[in-house]
Amino acid sequence: MSEQQFFTKIHDNGVAEIVIDRAPVNALNAAGWNGLAAEIEATGQRPEVRVIVIRAENRGFCAGVDIKELAANDKLIVSVNAGNYATFKAVHRNRVPVIAAVHGFVLGGGIGICGAADIVIAAEDATFGLPEVDRGAMGGAAHLQRMFGVQKTRYLFFTGEMIGAAEALRLGAIERVVPRDALRDTALEIAAKIAAKSPAMIRIAKEALNGIEDGNLEDKYRWEQGFTLQAYMSPDSAETRDAFVNKRDAKF
Repeated sequence: MSEQQFFTKIHDNGVAEIVIDRAPVNALNAAGWNGLAAEIEATGQRPEVRVIVIRAENRGFCAGVDIKELAANDKLIVSVNAGNYATFKAVHRNRVPVIAAVHGFVLGGGIGICGAADIVIAAEDATFGLPEVDRGAMGGAAHLQRMFGVQKTRYLFFTGEMIGAAEALRLGAIERVVPRDALRDTALEIAAKIAAKSPAMIRIAKEALNGIEDGNLEDKYRWEQGFTLQAYMSPDSAETRDAFVNKRDAKF
């Protein structure tokens, strides 16, 4: 399926909004992830764009990948992996700052976007989680660990539990928590403040800040993705996806 799963709007002040919109839960399929990666990269290359805001419509920010698509055709995991990798890299390595404005559930690929972003603004109802173990997959811990510390990352990854916006703020994982109806305006206000500065200086600053990070985010994520393919060869992986699609408990 190649239906449009996001749209872009560029404002006169150089702020670009890329909006994920695939009802009901914004779980993107293989085509969606690959398309989103290309859109983020191309938008950042446009000379008039100074800042990118990624937000979403519907019930939550992003529920990750389309598990039903993978359950129907597990060979698509290669394309999904490529799309995830390219999307998170397009955010992290973009020429301009990227702000993630999130609400509701932020799962899987949603964590990848947030962990790759420069700034995360969350609505009060936002909850963050990485249920990869419960979906028979791996990946995303590198991005989760860019937000949270090692201990909290491992707890969330092993248990599949969610963490709320208030606690994420307390732990320094996100920049700000705002009421749901103020989310978009707050993100656009912050973006406008950055967009008003010298675009040349901000682009230099983005590259410089990426360069002083501890380790290479893309290399770490690629390492994880190798284990996703290993996980998919296990019968337990197929059982987790089948259980999820059929809304039953997995049996091991």
